[in-house]
Amino acid sequence: MAFRWIDMETFPRRAHFDYFSSLAYPYVGTTANVDITALLSKVKTEKLPFFLSACYCAARAANCVPELRQRIREGRIVEYDRCRVSHTVALEDGTFCYCTLEDKPDFYAYLKEGRRAQEEAKRHASIEENQEEALEKFFVSSLPWLSYTALIQPVPNPADSNPRITFGKYFPQEGKVLLPVSLLCNHALVDGRHIADFYHALELELAAVTAGEEHE
Repeated sequence: MAFRWIDMETFPRRAHFDYFSSLAYPYVGTTANVDITALLSKVKTEKLPFFLSACYCAARAANCVPELRQRIREGRIVEYDRCRVSHTVALEDGTFCYCTLEDKPDFYAYLKEGRRAQEEAKRHASIEENQEEALEKFFVSSLPWLSYTALIQPVPNPADSNPRITFGKYFPQEGKVLLPVSLLCNHALVDGRHIADFYHALELELAAVTAGEEHE
């Protein structure tokens, strides 16, 4: 995937990058309940896969925020033009495997490719990923059995810089259907404002999909 190196000499968050990179746990994240009422109606009416539909919106939202496309490489920062998704797929034995989804602008093409990729991932049933190839990805997973308010993620040592997006179990509240969505990022790259930008972009992507206005 195409990327550019960030000039660390002029990078405005250089001091923040150095400080948070020195911490044992440099991550920052939150969980927010996102309104998916319209999306769920579309999914049920058209019999679409819910996870892939939500994943499409979340991936596009994350790609809208430049800081979420940044990664730490060789002690410096690279920014990818676009990032793909590596997500979990449940297996019949109760475990899971990893599946990579290609970035496609068309919603229905994404769902079609997603179904194919998931079936292929099930055949391989692997959680192994090449570290170099995984660098540009968003890590997406779900906890569809529980509506939670907070989530603690396992993270590697030394710390990585891939944003992690997780969906909980959606639930009704005051006439709406809400979905817990967690975002965990490396604070050396991402601040609270950028996290808020992701949730705002997610709202826009959900509205675009349900209105049939997905765009490049």
